[in-house]
Amino acid sequence: MGGTFFNHFKEHSCEAYAAPFDVRLYDRAKSIGADQDIYTVVQPDLCIVCDLGKLDERGCLGAPDLMVEILSPGNAKREMKIKRELYAESGVQEYWVVDPARETLTRYNLDNERGYDRPLIFVSDELVTSAVFPDLVLDLKELFAGIKE
Repeated sequence: MGGTFFNHFKEHSCEAYAAPFDVRLYDRAKSIGADQDIYTVVQPDLCIVCDLGKLDERGCLGAPDLMVEILSPGNAKREMKIKRELYAESGVQEYWVVDPARETLTRYNLDNERGYDRPLIFVSDELVTSAVFPDLVLDLKELFAGIKE
């Protein structure tokens, strides 16, 4: 999966990063008043950053444009719900959850007033496009074949 992203974004001004890569997100739930020094650090499986000013020696400070998480037996449903809420609150424009066991990809897109819109679910024989990057197309059949190898 990472290869598709890295190949696609080498022709763009955006950068693709794979775990381990720290993303520090402002966490309003833990801050007091205007204190913006409190962050939640996550390591998504993949992320795309277009505002390269967010990058520093420790990773990314602020919301990437696209975050991708790949479910594994160790990912609890509760953990994924918490991440979805955090990513929406932090301004991640698009969030994908890949479930290899069910061969599905769930795409969430941010509506700044309501959080994430209703998710779109793609199944194993479909092509997935990104709302944020319309020229990014992912063939799920190829993706899941690569994960199983």
